[in-house]
Amino acid sequence: MIIAVLNQKGGVGKTTLALHLTAGLASLDTRVLLVDADPQGSARDWAAVRQDAPAFTVVGLDRPTLHRDLPELATGYDHVVIDGPPRVTDLTRSAILVADVVLIPVQPSPLDVWACSEVVGLIKEASVYKETLQSAFVVNRKIVGTAMGRDVTQALAAYELPVLARQIAQRIAFAEALASGQTVQETAPGSPAAEEIAALVNEVLEQYQ
Repeated sequence: MIIAVLNQKGGVGKTTLALHLTAGLASLDTRVLLVDADPQGSARDWAAVRQDAPAFTVVGLDRPTLHRDLPELATGYDHVVIDGPPRVTDLTRSAILVADVVLIPVQPSPLDVWACSEVVGLIKEASVYKETLQSAFVVNRKIVGTAMGRDVTQALAAYELPVLARQIAQRIAFAEALASGQTVQETAPGSPAAEEIAALVNEVLEQYQ
């Protein structure tokens, strides 16, 4: 399965989600490839500061030929996660074309909901030619103890795309883990952050595998 994590708006936690989703899949004894398709190279920077190799492979492929080049690169892997670019470009379109599933991380705020329109438009456009393409929103960086996670689900209904039930809260554990080139599964196993990621991974596999 090829999963593209895409949103043109910065600050939604796209790379954090892609890294942790990849780590969660890798923890299930599967071979997983993380493709850093963001020219900023944040996932590659994360891998570079680690003291040891991660449980999954990280490669950079930030070219609009992703849809042509990735299938061969993905040979031998059970799953591929693409950390997409921060803007709608030809590279974004290429990621959508090669993906089986597009996950759109969105923060629970009106500005973030409005900013999803471009990437949703690209997905619907691609679906005309690729009928098997699936997509969903992931509520990310939700403030714990607020009703905003519920409210954003209602607001996203206008886009007519599903919203995954599992939501990821904004937690300092994510920032602390990434700073050392790790994930919360490594630095804080059993924490609410790690449990949220595990639940999201399970939902993605149940829905789309």
